[in-house]
Amino acid sequence: MKKTILKLPAFIFSLACIAASGHALAEENPITGKDKHMGVATCASSVCHGKPAPDANSYALLNEYRTWSREDLHSKAYKILFNAESKRMAKNLGLASAHTADICLDCHADNVPQSQRGPKFVIRDGVGCEACHGGSEKWLDSHYKKGVTHAENLAAGMYPTESPKPRAEMCLSCHLGTKDKFATHRIMGAGHPRLAFELETFTANQPAHYVVDQDYLERKGQIESVTMWVAGVYYTAKQTLELYNSHLLTANGMIPELSFYDCHACHHPMDKKTWRQTSIEVGLKPGDLRLNDAALQMLVGIAYIRDQEGAQRLLQLSRDLHVASRKDVNGLRSSAKAALAQLASMEGALLDRNYNNNEITSLRQRILSKSAAGQYRDYTSAEQAFLGVETLTLALNQSERYSAQMDSFYASLASESAFQQGRFASVAKNLLSTMYP
Repeated sequence: MKKTILKLPAFIFSLACIAASGHALAEENPITGKDKHMGVATCASSVCHGKPAPDANSYALLNEYRTWSREDLHSKAYKILFNAESKRMAKNLGLASAHTADICLDCHADNVPQSQRGPKFVIRDGVGCEACHGGSEKWLDSHYKKGVTHAENLAAGMYPTESPKPRAEMCLSCHLGTKDKFATHRIMGAGHPRLAFELETFTANQPAHYVVDQDYLERKGQIESVTMWVAGVYYTAKQTLELYNSHLLTANGMIPELSFYDCHACHHPMDKKTWRQTSIEVGLKPGDLRLNDAALQMLVGIAYIRDQEGAQRLLQLSRDLHVASRKDVNGLRSSAKAALAQLASMEGALLDRNYNNNEITSLRQRILSKSAAGQYRDYTSAEQAFLGVETLTLALNQSERYSAQMDSFYASLASESAFQQGRFASVAKNLLSTMYP
């Protein structure tokens, strides 16, 4: 069963590739877990995952290595550290080189400690198999044997990438950051691209090295695309709030970590004189720094479909965050803690079951209505709104019907520097009237 591929805006692929984080079973992630990483070469032979073409007689395709090495940008993550731009960034940061600095390797390679590197492990493989699937020391020899179940592989340390929470935490560990690795404003000032991420879109646009067929469903089950999208939004919001505690202040304690704020609130032409609050930002004044709250904005809209009272509470807490962000650190952390508690209380309602077509239709209508009304007025939130509408439209099997309109919607996001909120809202309004006459 071939998975439909979402359109992926070109700017997303300017980003670095992922490493990994978060293990649902053993509470260990592929990078910080104790199991040895045996290396990509242990998977790449022609009798394992290195076949030239898919094997019709196996439950796995067995050409996964070739897909990864030829089509997957994760395999190029380490090589990027040698290009001119990376060398310039390293110089700006005072590093000897990008390809030897942990600050770069932590997300551009499977940067486990030397003690956990097996005999065939090579750091230059970049983000290889075990960066996502976990150190294979205890399951490498057993995972292909007849009769061994997926549950047994997980118990031996394989990472459950098929599940929303582990997958989200793994991807977000680099596409957003953790307390141990984080793309700071200083790193971006040195030349690193803005981090943009949406779990379901990135998943769908990865060159697939698996097929969701009957065998897959029996071994791993199936998570619908909308549920995975919601999980990505939920855990992005959650991880952002958690990062306030560890990275909110810079080393001197005077200037907040600016990467938490909306890049485009400051990085725009000075002759572009527009200002307007969204409903979430009530309480901010002209000139106030604005938190990057794109995930929270999306989550408030999603929550209204299943938990209106919780959504209203989350909306108020989001407003509190913005107000607290311009007053004091303790107030912001307190507001973040309250928002985290609210998220925890809503997790079951949002993620415990898949979304039906009526919910998907209503959710898409809500996002488009908010877009048309100018609520997603900054580039980052508009970007997330588009990706959400795209995912929902695909889930409803309506992508061909609205192909031209979705192309126009995407075109309104073609340039960060030339983004016009009015144009985005106008296109959203036309799309709304077409989809919901």
